[in-house]
Amino acid sequence: MPELPEVEIVARSLAPQIVGRTIVGIERLDWERMLGTLPLPRFAHLIAGRCILATRRRAKWVLIELDDGWSLAVHLRMSGRLEVHGPTDAARSHVHLVLRLDDGRRLFFDDERKFGRVRLLDASDLAALDAAHGPEPLDVGFTAATLAGILAGRRTPIKSLLLDQRRIAGIGNIYASEALWLARIHPLLPAAALDEAGIVALHAAIREVLTSAIMHEGSSLRNYRNGYGLRGQNQEHFLAYDRAGQPCQRCGTPIERIVVAQRSTFFCPTCQEG
Repeated sequence: MPELPEVEIVARSLAPQIVGRTIVGIERLDWERMLGTLPLPRFAHLIAGRCILATRRRAKWVLIELDDGWSLAVHLRMSGRLEVHGPTDAARSHVHLVLRLDDGRRLFFDDERKFGRVRLLDASDLAALDAAHGPEPLDVGFTAATLAGILAGRRTPIKSLLLDQRRIAGIGNIYASEALWLARIHPLLPAAALDEAGIVALHAAIREVLTSAIMHEGSSLRNYRNGYGLRGQNQEHFLAYDRAGQPCQRCGTPIERIVVAQRSTFFCPTCQEG
């Protein structure tokens, strides 16, 4: 599933292609369940003629800001891709939503597994989405003290807490494993058990792995592409994730895989002792 870096890159790469354009209308929508409870005729009516003002990210949502206070929110889930294509480009069978723009190009939402979601939000809906998520880990206000407050009193394993979008926004399975390896913290350690040094190390590691992944255009393991349809390169720089059996880059001990919160978790049993 695309995480904070991938969603950030999608939002950034869409901006120069679609900001300032007007949505003419829907060319294709063959999976209405992605819209939630909003009926297709209502969605089509509300989105037609809207000017695209900006693109940004909140947690794992791509937010396309429209005029008159509306936002198109897209969650890529497991296999979603948002790409801009020319007027004659053929849409793959997995493209379930096509929005026509006023310059002839089209915005494709490609979702092979049909887990993605598209929501048209007004200001109150957008506020509710924001309130449902924790702080952004790359914001200046996300300090080691902020992280300490999130961890305080929580006995859940630190890996599980990092995946909880209500606590911290945008971190998923890949970057939780990466940050914990970098901070030398065992994924099953209770969150409240981290001492001050551990919290400082984890805070720095979270910011470092996310920033590095953005610099490398995100991790393309299967479906992820940016708004131009290009792969990221961060998978070539993994520290622990998906490296089971390979030597730890610090001590040479083979990286191990366990399951935490029903997700594959990769760690070094020597550097990240319990």
